[in-house]
Formats: sequence, structure tokens, C-alpha cells
Amino acid sequence: MANEKKAFVLRISADMLKELERWAQEEFRSTNGQIEFLLSDALKKRRKPPGKVPTPAIEE
Repeated sequence: MANEKKAFVLRISADMLKELERWAQEEFRSTNGQIEFLLSDALKKRRKPPGKVPTPAIEE
């Protein structure tokens, strides 16, 4: 199955967990759902082809 989920242990600081829990609550998600959303978003951004990097104008 393509959508089969695998469980694993994630070790993060207590402060980071509290912040993630607050953020998840604000967006009406579970903490696990929030972490999955953030990871999915980061992966989508990483897959985008790199854009052109603007080169600085040469002053004469």
C-alpha cells in the first residue's frame, strides 16, 4: 500500500514538543498530524526545482 504509515520514535526537547503541541492546537491538528504536515511541506519545498539566483548589479 502506498499510504501505509510506519511508526518510529522521535526524540525532541520538551520545549520543542510544547511549542509543536500549541501550534497543532491552533491549527486543529493532533501533534502527530502537525509534525507530519510540517515534514510533508518541507519535502515539497525541497523537491521544487531551484529558481534563478539573482546576480547583483555591477556598478560602474
